[in-house]
Amino acid sequence: MSLPAFLGLGELLWDCFPNGRFPGGAPANVAFHVEQLGLSAATVTRVGRDPFGDEICEFLQSQGLSLDLVQRDAIHGTGTVTVEPTATGTTYTFLADSAWDFLAPQPELIAAMHAARAVCFGTLAQRSAVSRETIHDCLASVSGDCLVVYDINLRPPFFERAWIERSLHHAKIVKLNDDEVRTLSQMFGTGPSSDLDYARDLLATHPQLELVCITRGANGCLAVSRTEVVDLPGIAVQVVDTVGAGDSFTAALIQTRLAGWPLAKSAAFANRVGSLVASRPGAMPILREELATLRCEFE
Repeated sequence: MSLPAFLGLGELLWDCFPNGRFPGGAPANVAFHVEQLGLSAATVTRVGRDPFGDEICEFLQSQGLSLDLVQRDAIHGTGTVTVEPTATGTTYTFLADSAWDFLAPQPELIAAMHAARAVCFGTLAQRSAVSRETIHDCLASVSGDCLVVYDINLRPPFFERAWIERSLHHAKIVKLNDDEVRTLSQMFGTGPSSDLDYARDLLATHPQLELVCITRGANGCLAVSRTEVVDLPGIAVQVVDTVGAGDSFTAALIQTRLAGWPLAKSAAFANRVGSLVASRPGAMPILREELATLRCEFE
């Protein structure tokens, strides 16, 4: 088994929109876009031994992602989420007891975690105690040099304060959106705060953290390290759907940080990538040529 540089750790599922079904799941989305950006990547997840599982695996393999760490479950089905845009936002209805709720800490998985240069995980896949413990076993196995990214990605009601606190202690980079800043400020009792104040508070209370990135949709992004603040405006695009845009931002951030780009350049590139994905349907649009062209503008 070849060991990929990047691992997306967590859910892989089908995003079911009113107009069709697309591959998705935040860590899988990040892995997909990391691969499109030229870094070897794999999804660490579990899908059913069913037609939905076969189809989603075939898609990932066709796009160059390794399936070595995709576990197959004979009992639980491949996950789905019904995505419904509403006047006040987007609602997500997840299939209960999906295969990704039962991720197992297999020896080859732990070995791959130890070898990875970067790992991204989130909160949703921790809704099951089984996968939650496997995820934290995996995170305990990474090397000291591994870039561990916690994409908070809150999907009510599947989050608890204890899960978030535990996850924050593993991360070198935390990525969240501005709505999640408000939710976590209330949950942790810190009261209303600006995005910048919240980012600085996370850095102050978690000494292993290197960077906090807050995406703000049409209003751009904020990236805060211990020495820099990068505040970028949004990029005007015709939005098709926003599912996966934040994940592509995370992928671009990871790829460029591993490449040693300065923070301002890395954040600007990630901001452009996120806006590009928002202009296409689904969380995993095939954009290799467009991303290569975009990268040339920054190099």
